[in-house]
Amino acid sequence: MRKPLLYKKQKSNDFQNLVLPSTVGVIGLSVALCCVVLGDAEGVAQISTPTGVSPSSSRSSPSNLLQQGRDFYQQGQFTQAKTAWQQAVSAFQQQGDRANQALALSYLSLAHQQLSEWQSAQDTISTSLTLLNSPSPIPNSLLLAQVLNTLGSLQYAQGQTETALATWQRAYALYANTGDESRQIGNLINQAQAQQALGLFLRAQRSLTEVERLLQQQADPALKALGLRSLGNTLLLLGDSAAAQRVLQQSLVLIEHSSSIASQEKSAILLSLGNAARAQNDTTTALRWYQQAATNSAPVLRSQAQVNHLNLLLTSGQTTAAQALIPTLQAQLSSLPPSRAAIYAQIYFAQTLLFAATPRQPAPHALIAQTLATAVQHAERLNDLRAKSYAIGYLGGVYERTGQWSQAHRLTEQALLLAQSINAPDIAYQWQWQLGRILKAEGQTAAALRAYEAAYTTLQSIRGNLVATSTDLQFSFRESVEPVYREFVDLLLQTAGSSPDAGIDGREPSKQARLEQARVIIEALRVAELDNFFRTACLEGQTIPLDAVQQTDAAVIYPIILRDRLEVILKLPNQPLRRYSTNVPQVELETTISEFRSTLEKPFTTPESRQLGQRLYNWLIAPLQPDLEQHSIKTLAFVLDGSLRSIPIAALRHQDQYLIERYSIALSPSLRLLNPQPLQQRGFNTLAAGLTEERHGFSALSFVNSELKEIQSEVASRVLLNQTFTTAELQAQMNKLPYPIVHLATHGQFSSNAEETFILAWDRPIKVNELSTLLKQREDSESIPIELLVLSACETAQGDQRAALGLAGVAVQAGARSTLATLWSIDDESSSRFAGQFYAQLAKGNLSKAEALRQAQLSLLHDPQFRHPRYWAPYVLLGNWL
Repeated sequence: MRKPLLYKKQKSNDFQNLVLPSTVGVIGLSVALCCVVLGDAEGVAQISTPTGVSPSSSRSSPSNLLQQGRDFYQQGQFTQAKTAWQQAVSAFQQQGDRANQALALSYLSLAHQQLSEWQSAQDTISTSLTLLNSPSPIPNSLLLAQVLNTLGSLQYAQGQTETALATWQRAYALYANTGDESRQIGNLINQAQAQQALGLFLRAQRSLTEVERLLQQQADPALKALGLRSLGNTLLLLGDSAAAQRVLQQSLVLIEHSSSIASQEKSAILLSLGNAARAQNDTTTALRWYQQAATNSAPVLRSQAQVNHLNLLLTSGQTTAAQALIPTLQAQLSSLPPSRAAIYAQIYFAQTLLFAATPRQPAPHALIAQTLATAVQHAERLNDLRAKSYAIGYLGGVYERTGQWSQAHRLTEQALLLAQSINAPDIAYQWQWQLGRILKAEGQTAAALRAYEAAYTTLQSIRGNLVATSTDLQFSFRESVEPVYREFVDLLLQTAGSSPDAGIDGREPSKQARLEQARVIIEALRVAELDNFFRTACLEGQTIPLDAVQQTDAAVIYPIILRDRLEVILKLPNQPLRRYSTNVPQVELETTISEFRSTLEKPFTTPESRQLGQRLYNWLIAPLQPDLEQHSIKTLAFVLDGSLRSIPIAALRHQDQYLIERYSIALSPSLRLLNPQPLQQRGFNTLAAGLTEERHGFSALSFVNSELKEIQSEVASRVLLNQTFTTAELQAQMNKLPYPIVHLATHGQFSSNAEETFILAWDRPIKVNELSTLLKQREDSESIPIELLVLSACETAQGDQRAALGLAGVAVQAGARSTLATLWSIDDESSSRFAGQFYAQLAKGNLSKAEALRQAQLSLLHDPQFRHPRYWAPYVLLGNWL
C-alpha cells in the first residue's frame, strides 16, 4: 500500500498541495551516495555501485543497461528505467553473475515502487536477497546493506514501519562494520523518519544528532554539503523548521566556498531554504530564496522554485507580482520534457491558479485545463499511472469548479479507477471525496453519502501513516483532509430522520445510527488532528469511551462547527443521542469566539463581553438547557471543536450568571479517556516545580513561590524551585516515587505547531514530544499514569487560532489521566489563591476534580477583587473529571 501523499514524503518528488520540495522524500533511495542523500536538482537518487560489484564497462554490456536505467530514473522516467534494469537482470543472469544480478534487482525494485507495482517490487527484492544467500552467501556486506535498505523502503511504503526500522538497523550494522560513514548517514536519516512515525521522538532526535555529528566530520565538502541538505530536508519534513534552516545554511556556506560543487546543488539548497522560511511564516525571506533558486538552475528546478514563488505571492496577496510571473512560468512548464517532476510542477501550477481565484480575479480555467491536459499527455508517454491519476483528477476538479458536472464526474471516476488500480489510497481518497461533492451537486444524495463514506474509510485505513509530515501539512491538512470529515458529517446530519427510530424511506439508517456515525467521524477527525500535530499516531493507550464513565449526573456535549450552522450532539446518562442545530454561519461563530476571548483577557468587564458571552451561550447551551435540567445534570463534559477550544466555556453567561455557577465543567480531547478513576484512590502526594526568576528570555514569575507554598500547606509535596527544576531532576524524581499529582508553575506555550509547544524548565524548554519520556514513572516495571498534571502560568500562542490543539497535545503526550492548564498566563495573587483553594478542595476527598476546580473558580469569582473572568476563567480541566 502506498503511503499517503499528503503525509509521507515520497520516494520521488510527488506533488504536494502547498510547497514543492527541493528534493524527493528520502525514504528508500538507499542506493544513493549516502543511502538517502539525493544528488540532483530534481531529487532523484544518484544510484551508485557498491564496493566489490564490478560490472563490465562495454557499451553493450549489462553495466551499460544499469547506467541507462540510472539516467532514466534520475529523469523521472521510471517505466523506461524499469525496462533497462529488467534487461540488465536478464543479462547478468545469463552470465551467472549473482552479485550484479542482485544489484540490478534492487534497482528494479525501486522502479517498481515508484510505479506503485508493489507485488513486483516485493518479488524482485526477495529474489535479490535469495541470490545473495544461496546456494552460498556472497561475501559483500555493502551490497547486502544496499539491498536491505531497498527492502526497508518497500516495507515503509507499505505501512510496515516497525519492520522497516528493524531492516534499516540491520543495514546500519553492516555499514558500521565496514566503516562506511557516508552510507551510515543516509541510513540514520531513514531510521529517524521511521522512529518519528512510531512516536519514538527522542530516538529520532538522537539519530539526527548523530547524523549531524558524522556530517561535521566529513572532509569532502561536496559530500558534506549534500548530506547537510538531506538532513535539512528531513528536519523540515519532521516539522523542525528552525533546525532545518540552520543546517541548510551550513550547507549553503559550503557550496559558496567550494568550486567543485555543481551550481545545481546550490539552487536545490536555496529552494529548501525557501521552504524552511515559508514554514516559519517568513514570507519575505522565502520569496528571496525562491528567486535565487530559480536563477541559473536546471529547467525543472527553476520551474519548481518559480511555482513555489507564485503560490506564495498569491497566498500573501501580492497579486500584481504574481500575474507578471504567470506567462513566463507557463512557457517554461510547457517546454519541459516529460518527467514525473515536470508533471507535478505542471499540476501544482494549475492548482495554484485554481485555488487562488477570487471574485475579482477569477481563475483562468482555459489555461488551467490546458496545463493539466499537457500533464496527462506526459504521464501517458511515461506510462506513469500515479501521475496520470493526479492530472486527470485535478482536471476533473476544474470542471467541478465551473459546474460542468457530467465531465467532472467522468474524469473523477477515471482518476479514481487509476488510483485504485495501483493501490494508492493516498490518491484515491481525494477522488472519492471529489466524487462525493459532485454527486451532492447533482442531487444524488445517497450516492454522495457512499462516496464520502468511501473517502472516510480510505483515510481511516491509512491513519497510521498520517505521520512524518511535510512542513506545510497543517495547512494542507485543513484544506485536503479535515473537509472530508466535516462535509461527510454535514451530509449525514442533513439526511438524518425526523425521529429517533425513523430511517430514510424505511431503508436508510435511523436517526440514532446517523448521529452515532457523525459522532464517530468527528472523533476520527480529532484523532487525525492530533496525529498531524505530533506527526505520529497517538491516543493508543488503555482508554475507555466517555459514555462508559459511570456518573449519573454528567452529560457529554459534542459541538460540530459546519460551514452554515452549529450542530450539537448531546449524550445524557442512559439516553439516546440528541441533536440540536443552530443556524449560525461558521464565519460569524468564529468571529464571535475571537472577540469574546479578547474581552476576557482585558482587566475590566465590558457590556460587549457580556453580550458575546450571552450570544455564545444561546448558540451552544440554550437549546440543550431544558434537557439538562430535566435530567438533573451537574457536570458538563465537552469534546470541543475548532476555535471553541480557545475559549473558557466556564465564562459563557446566561443573563447575570456564568456557566460555572451552575455546572462543573471538563473538556476532553476525544471521545475516550485514559482509564478514569477518582483521585483519592492513589492519594495526593505531589511533585511541584516552578520558576520565579527570568530564564531563556522569559520574565520572572513573582507569585510562583507563594503558589508552591499554598500547595505545600494543603498536600504532601516535593518542591523543585528554580535551579533544582531541571529536566534531569524532574525525570529523576518521577522515577523515584509514583507521584499521582505533578504541578508545574512555569512559563509554557500551547501552539498548533508541536515545535512551538513547550514547558519551561531552568535548563531549557521541554518540548511537548519529550513529555511522555520525562513524566513516565517506573516504566521498566509498570507504566503508572499521572492522575493529575497541573500547568499554571501557561498560555496559548497569540494569533494562533488553533493554538488550543497544543494544549490537547500536551494532555495526550504527558500520559496523564487529567490535565489542568491555563489558556492565558496569570501571575498575581489570584494564581496562588486559586492553587490553595483547588488543593484544599481536592484534599477533602469527596469531590471530583471538576467540582474541585469549580469551587476554586467560584472562590475567586465571589471575591470582588478577582470577580473578572481574566482571573478565574483561564483554568480548564482536560480528560478525566472524576
